[in-house]
Amino acid sequence: MLRLEFRMRCHRIYRWKILPLLAVGVALCMAGKCRGNVTLPPIFGDNMVLQQKVKMNVWGNADAGESVTVEMGPDRAQTVAGNDGTWSVKLDGLKSGGPYDMTVSGKNRIAIHNIAIGEVWVCSGESNMEFPVVAARNGGEEMAEADLPMLRVFTVEHRAAEKPDVDCKGSWVICDPESVRDFTAVGYFFARELNPGMRVPFGLIESTWGPSPLEAWVPHESLDKDPSLHETVERYEKGVEDYPGQITEYEEDLEKWTAAAAKAKGAGSPVPARPVEPRDPGEEREPSALYNGMIHPLTRYVIKGVLWYQGESNTDDPGLYGKMFPAMIEAWRAAWNEGDFPFFFAQLAGFMERRADPEESRWAELREAQAGALSLPKTGMVVTADTGEEREMHPANKQDVGHRFAVLAEKVAYGREEVVECGPVFAGMVIGDRKAVITFSHAEGGLVATSGTLRGFSIAGEDGRFYWADAQISGNKVVVSSDYVSTPVVVRYGWADFPDCDLRNQEGLPAAPFRTDGK
Repeated sequence: MLRLEFRMRCHRIYRWKILPLLAVGVALCMAGKCRGNVTLPPIFGDNMVLQQKVKMNVWGNADAGESVTVEMGPDRAQTVAGNDGTWSVKLDGLKSGGPYDMTVSGKNRIAIHNIAIGEVWVCSGESNMEFPVVAARNGGEEMAEADLPMLRVFTVEHRAAEKPDVDCKGSWVICDPESVRDFTAVGYFFARELNPGMRVPFGLIESTWGPSPLEAWVPHESLDKDPSLHETVERYEKGVEDYPGQITEYEEDLEKWTAAAAKAKGAGSPVPARPVEPRDPGEEREPSALYNGMIHPLTRYVIKGVLWYQGESNTDDPGLYGKMFPAMIEAWRAAWNEGDFPFFFAQLAGFMERRADPEESRWAELREAQAGALSLPKTGMVVTADTGEEREMHPANKQDVGHRFAVLAEKVAYGREEVVECGPVFAGMVIGDRKAVITFSHAEGGLVATSGTLRGFSIAGEDGRFYWADAQISGNKVVVSSDYVSTPVVVRYGWADFPDCDLRNQEGLPAAPFRTDGK
């Protein structure tokens, strides 16, 4: 029931046109009453977490020319608001700990309490990152043990915007058995694992909207640079233009179908297929809209890195995703202007149903497109093909996903060289004697099959027809063959919508799906 409720929440359409007008009216009223007061964006509030050991940006609004002073701990900074009323300062980096108080003084005084200094990560994407702790595997037990006052979460309210926003709405919440209910499960399990060993506070900024396509999270400038990416803008605009006519046609077809279905039932005949309702373009699907409303307002807040889980809404065009995803990562890094901060992402989990024979798969192609972003520095990929549930787009096992993100962070973000950060990765293939020998990296300690019998490999000869293969582990290699293939040409692993695969390294991390005939 919890996951059904979550899916229904994910698919609601937020189309109330009057809300933005009401918000503007309220803002104008408040501005009239508060003119001259120093203000801060909502992300600065009680219980917030600031990134340790780096200079921190603090910014806000005041009257033009107003003197503003910011104080926290031993640090003090002063500035004057510009002609547009904006101001900003930098505070020296502090070591982890707390609680601290911050005061911002101008014609008025703002006090922020119970600030923690530690590690700040953005958790973004669509519904599998939005998926809450309460709906996770053993959710009730996990909630009962979630008394972690040094873990705090800022959840960005849903907002799609035509242009980049300055602020976003939300508030910092301390983790306890009640509040953790709606936290991002992946983010929570990630931070929970890292917090005890590092002994520092963790702040998660959850900025998610499920379902939402990748193009909604990419700045317009990035889409405009590449004509193939800009096609998403044109496609969306055409969808908006065509939607009213499609609805009219659908309603006419539905009326005809209703009459035909009733007639068929009365005659004992098969009922014809019901017309398919056209999908509302949805404001959350508009290119750049979620970047504008839910990411751009965060880009002045100093972070350690990003966890990303998205892709289900883009399986119709994996090739385009392969171009757009690296462009998005580079655009976010440029917007934050903090260099190549760690950017970790989860591949798509297994979904739909298991097939009796090897087949082509858009979901597998999308996973391959996601893996292409590993060419960028300080990126890392979490394999989740083994965490899926048949016909369930939102698998409950978010603990393994959070753990794998944490392992990546230990190695890539925090420099623990002894950590093996991922499972086996395809490194090469040698053909000979009716067999294909596959070698892997990240498998120095050897390979294992968790079920005892290695599954998930398929093989094809020159005719391109794939068969399930016999696969045997030999150290850090896998020997693949089939009685039906005399001269192997191509080997694939985990190449399915819902793959049945169990290859891991000695650290228990799963092998990434691959195909030797990949692009």
